[in-house]
Amino acid sequence: MSVIETARRLDALGFMPSKSGNVSIRIEGGFRITPSSLPYAALTEADLVDVALDGTVLAGRHRPSSEWRLHAEIYAARPAAGAIVHTHSPRATALSCARRGLPAFHYMIALGGGDDIRCSAYASFGTAELAMTAVAALEGRRACLLANHGVVALGSTLAAAETLAREVENLASAYLDLLAAGLAPVLLTAEEMLAVTAQFGGYGRLA
Repeated sequence: MSVIETARRLDALGFMPSKSGNVSIRIEGGFRITPSSLPYAALTEADLVDVALDGTVLAGRHRPSSEWRLHAEIYAARPAAGAIVHTHSPRATALSCARRGLPAFHYMIALGGGDDIRCSAYASFGTAELAMTAVAALEGRRACLLANHGVVALGSTLAAAETLAREVENLASAYLDLLAAGLAPVLLTAEEMLAVTAQFGGYGRLA
């Protein structure tokens, strides 16, 4: 699975409107990321940009995504992360604009690495501050919402990161539907979420 294939799939789903969002994989000495301001349908492998963790461009003919700092800081903080997907998927982004995360209303929340999926503090896009707020929200987690912005999901592989980003959108959709119906979600207990995590581990769901 390639960075370009992943970006195109997420774009086709409406998760990356107007060339928003970005995808990267870890490589020797840094990461490979989608470029800034190019439509995903037109990308070729030559358009991807290799970036060192300090921001030095190692290879590529375009500027890296404006969110390269976000990817760099997450890779630096999370050595096991092999790939990062950042989307503006509509329902999760709507929830982020309320600066609300996802509580343990459904057992699949455990895919994010804990008993909730947090929403970060707000910071302007493309900034070092945003990168650090994301790292904080991701502590002990594999996904978070970015306040008034979107979603970040990471995984050991690109497939795992993409799957998690899709699931965050599914969960956000179900949660918003509950709230819109005036229903109060019944949250799973910490013990129940621990049991789910243990079961997922046995099936390799958290890879």
